[in-house]
Amino acid sequence: MEQRAQVTSVEAIEAFRSCLIVYLTKAKPTLEEVTNEVQRTRHWLQNDQRAHWEKEVKLKRRDLEQAEAELFSARLSKVSQAYALQQMAAQRAQRAVQHAEDKLKLLKKWDRELENRSEPLLKLVEHLHGYLSTDLVKATAYLTEMIKTLQAYAEVQVRAPGPAPVPAAAPDGSTDPNQNQPPPAA
Repeated sequence: MEQRAQVTSVEAIEAFRSCLIVYLTKAKPTLEEVTNEVQRTRHWLQNDQRAHWEKEVKLKRRDLEQAEAELFSARLSKVSQAYALQQMAAQRAQRAVQHAEDKLKLLKKWDRELENRSEPLLKLVEHLHGYLSTDLVKATAYLTEMIKTLQAYAEVQVRAPGPAPVPAAAPDGSTDPNQNQPPPAA
């Protein structure tokens, strides 16, 4: 049984290969951008925001110490109006310290949450990036070779449309078609 390829259009494979290349050129940078964005966010939380709120806690504690010292001085001076103002300032400073400490605790919690939630997803993104960088690049090269092979096959089929026809056998078993014909009339 003779098996022949039924190639009707190499253009469809070429179009698929082109779409695959476009997909690769868009997908790789997108995955790299996602990875970079997670790293930037992690850096922002771990360095920038942590430094900011640690500094704020120190400043607010210093302000609280100053307000408490002024409250102590007002208490010794026995001026009730000054004492009430200093007491309100000390309470305000205490609330500011508490707010800054709460923000720092929340920041540390977010940092842990980001790490716990993003790490498994980043591994999947890295796996997908590896797949795009290796397997799909190989697939593109394979499609290129397939296109070349199919075009070469199609060219061979065009040059040699098929096997040469075999002459039909004559009734006496010979294969010469002129042998059983009557002689030409003169």
